[in-house]
Amino acid sequence: MNEVATVQLGSLMAKKSGSVDPSKFPIETFDLYSIPAFDRGEPDVVVGSAIGSSKQIVKPGDVLLSRIVPHIRRAGVVGHDRGRRIIASGEWIVFRSDKVHPAYLRHVLVGDPFHAQFMNTVAGVGGSLLRARPTHVANITVPLPPLPEQRRTANILDQAEALRAKRRVAPAEFDTLTASRFVDMFGDPESNPKGWPIRTLGSLVSKIGSGATPRGGNASYIDSGISLIRSLNVHDGQFRFGQLAHIDDEQALRLSNVVVQAEDVLLNITGASVARVCRVPVSILPARVNQHVCIIRPTNEMLSIYCEYFLMDLHTKGALLGIAESGATRQALTKSQISNLPIPLPPKELQAEFSRFALSTERLRTLCGQSKDQLDALFASLQHQAFRGEL
Repeated sequence: MNEVATVQLGSLMAKKSGSVDPSKFPIETFDLYSIPAFDRGEPDVVVGSAIGSSKQIVKPGDVLLSRIVPHIRRAGVVGHDRGRRIIASGEWIVFRSDKVHPAYLRHVLVGDPFHAQFMNTVAGVGGSLLRARPTHVANITVPLPPLPEQRRTANILDQAEALRAKRRVAPAEFDTLTASRFVDMFGDPESNPKGWPIRTLGSLVSKIGSGATPRGGNASYIDSGISLIRSLNVHDGQFRFGQLAHIDDEQALRLSNVVVQAEDVLLNITGASVARVCRVPVSILPARVNQHVCIIRPTNEMLSIYCEYFLMDLHTKGALLGIAESGATRQALTKSQISNLPIPLPPKELQAEFSRFALSTERLRTLCGQSKDQLDALFASLQHQAFRGEL
């Protein structure tokens, strides 16, 4: 292993970045590096009159590290000069030094070794109010090999990161393929161009019902036991196992009216995640649902997978969101509204043909996701080697 030189980040921070109040230049156009702009992948182009507070002046090649909501790894390099003054919000810590290759430092700042130390610099009351403290960040020591080695390392990590990015979008492409196949086979559910018989969803299911939060809330959850499905587990076409809660037999008995069965469809019925839908995975059974999740249990006339993709269809999703938004106090769907939802009912054999196609693409998506997880682990290992001088 090569011995890698280290520096404290404070020595790489921009000492005199300067600031400007864009409102004093109301007709001037600026390139603004805000946190939302970072998430979109490019700076905002904004006139001074539309910017409400003073901003930092930054330069091409500066490295920006977000100190707000620090668990989300946001670090980037200021792009080239496009003929406008370049400014950044005060939520960025700015690094500027001729000793560092910008792309290399960005990799350091999003890497696991730095992030673990970065989270120890955080103060605040939680959520969006958590912020890293620049004075504490300045004391963090990071590896800084000679510039040629920094460039070589950054090039390797850039290529590996590009491969990871391709893997990340692949599952979404499978979802798009299946949704397109649904419309090809059954037509738009709203206009029903194939003339399928229209039924209400309630006439095709044996159960529509939601549960409750056990007495004691989060404090009552246990490490293992009966699964308790919450809205954070239900995503469109995908059940997310992270933060799956568990309850004991006594709590589960109180929720005996919402026992989840294989082939049930789960629909979020309140809050910001309203109308998200997926089928229940058999591996989490036995299970119950809380009050934010509704069980939809199809009868023999309708396959669960057809019901799921019908509810995920863009037109159906739009209708559900419109119904939810019309509530008096919050986004919500009622049992009656779900039951009365009109749904075209194609022949069972056609539903089965679609089911075979969808299950095949879902298996491919799962394999792709496993490959992505393996690639993420390999990338983390590659980072560790890079920052120890072992590449």
